[in-house]
Amino acid sequence: YLLNEVNEPSNIKDMSLDELKQLATEMRQLVLERDAKIGGHVGPNLGVMELTIAFHYVFDSPHDKVIWDVSHQSYAHKMLTGRKLGFLDPDHYEDITGFTSPEESAHDFFEIGHTSTSISLAVGMAQARDLMKPQSHNNVMAVIGDGSLSGGLAFEGLNNAAKLNSNLIILVNDNQMSIGKSVGGFGEFLSSIRLSGTYNNLKQDYRNITSKNKFGQMIFNISKRVKDFVKHGLIDDTIFEDFGVDYLGPVNGHDFEDLIRVLNLAKKSKSSVVIHVVTKKGRGYKYAENDFKGNWHGIAPFNIVDGTIKTPPPKDKISWSKMVADHIELNMNKDKDIVAITPAMIHGSCMDDIFEHFPNRSFDVGIAEEHALTFTAGLAIAKKKPFVSVYSSFLQRAYDQINHDIARMDLGCLICVDRCGFVGADGPTHHGVFDLGILNPLPNVIICTPSNSNDAKKFINTYIKNNDHPYILRIPRGDIKDEIVKDDDFLTIGKWYIENDHDYDCTVICYGQNVNRVRNYFKDKSIKIRLVDALFIKPMDFEMLNHIVDNKPLIVYETELKINSLASNIAYYYSQNGILKRIYSFGVDDHFSVQGSIDEILKDEGLDMESFYQKVKEIIDEKREN
Repeated sequence: YLLNEVNEPSNIKDMSLDELKQLATEMRQLVLERDAKIGGHVGPNLGVMELTIAFHYVFDSPHDKVIWDVSHQSYAHKMLTGRKLGFLDPDHYEDITGFTSPEESAHDFFEIGHTSTSISLAVGMAQARDLMKPQSHNNVMAVIGDGSLSGGLAFEGLNNAAKLNSNLIILVNDNQMSIGKSVGGFGEFLSSIRLSGTYNNLKQDYRNITSKNKFGQMIFNISKRVKDFVKHGLIDDTIFEDFGVDYLGPVNGHDFEDLIRVLNLAKKSKSSVVIHVVTKKGRGYKYAENDFKGNWHGIAPFNIVDGTIKTPPPKDKISWSKMVADHIELNMNKDKDIVAITPAMIHGSCMDDIFEHFPNRSFDVGIAEEHALTFTAGLAIAKKKPFVSVYSSFLQRAYDQINHDIARMDLGCLICVDRCGFVGADGPTHHGVFDLGILNPLPNVIICTPSNSNDAKKFINTYIKNNDHPYILRIPRGDIKDEIVKDDDFLTIGKWYIENDHDYDCTVICYGQNVNRVRNYFKDKSIKIRLVDALFIKPMDFEMLNHIVDNKPLIVYETELKINSLASNIAYYYSQNGILKRIYSFGVDDHFSVQGSIDEILKDEGLDMESFYQKVKEIIDEKREN
């Protein structure tokens, strides 16, 4: 491998164009081999090989900074910055995370797993650089996808970028357009003139001169109107130029000559500039190239030869997301007021069929969680029955909208919080352990975390029938047995279930898939538990809470943060009602959890079933001794 010769980015600067092309081909193959074995982001990484190599060819990392939006497309960057062993040696595949991480390398500056953040981060770094001038100067570049530009934060950062009055490079990776000739002769000429030092100096001098007095300001305003008239009339305008940043593009994102030339132009700019690069997502692997649904965005281990998944899901089960989406679609056939919303997660939330069969009642609002929830509020106030599905870790962005626009108004809607709890392969930035802390304090909301598809569907039926409050359905990543539920099957809001209410050594309260996990593990153990399925996190079953108070240990097992958890709510209820009862709380302590599989993370947190069993045994023994 040519990659064996690359120990740091500077090693590629003396390579010929043919060698750079060979390097890109090798790196694509290494990405395929690694992801085929352990899973990962295939399409995004195959599409950015050339532009990543070109960046490190032109710039000097880590002195020059690159911030990858989401950073799931940073595999090539990692290979060139000292982490190639994580791709060359199968024994080291899992040594690196799927996202940038400052703990891994000095070439990474943020742990990024969410979208639309790169421009704001880059503006902050560039501003800090400018505050240290003339002692320090370096280039700062944000790489952001065309999809990520739909996020409001990207536009907020872009709006601020023009105020820097210094160099910031924003590279827009556009993989939605077909690839044409990168920079044409006239376009290249205009870009060269626009980015030349002479032009920028004259432009700044002109601004300085005309800002000295009222007459000069009047001349500037008139000339600007004339310039804008000419620009809008004769030259293709771009939204970037309207934000006040220069624009270069479109550039062929797989042509090294074009990329190197345009990056060198941007490097010389004295103001903020946007480079529009057109790439092919999944380039070099036909199954990923022909993927129009997002199957190859992030994928489980697969067979490279035919693109099939190595371990397909069990035939007798269905994903939680698919089960919920199918039940919503079933009801959309019967109730014309039901509408579906997603923030750019049609495939991730398994809503493909909904969008195909109900195109007029399905809305993909782009990567814009805040808008998705306020849009939901607008639909609800107009007497529709909105269903919106958002990943738990992305819901964090929409807290104000749920609080101010939905809960305060007590609007009827169904919010499906997908990927609750630990998510494993998606990475530590995607763990869904914070949503309870966000949602629990909000008045009017009803929060349900079912342990089976039967209760999930009944909860959806209950919402559709009543449509009287914000209903929040929390579901995990993974598969579940799909059960048939009739239209008139409903849940009693706030009602819990109890198992083995007579012969037990302790009481264990849990919810969601943890109910099944605890039940199955303890069924043939010497310890007998009274198991409570706390189906509703809010409102709680106060009658049940009064019933289960006795002289035996009361244990709450959760895979969420302990702060503002179910256990803390139970403790508050008991203290407020004068009930003296110790609660043994198991959950996630006040920290961010690590990278790993779900089993590995549970063990790291001391929440795996074997560790939990041993601790329960110790609690019971201690109680008996006292």
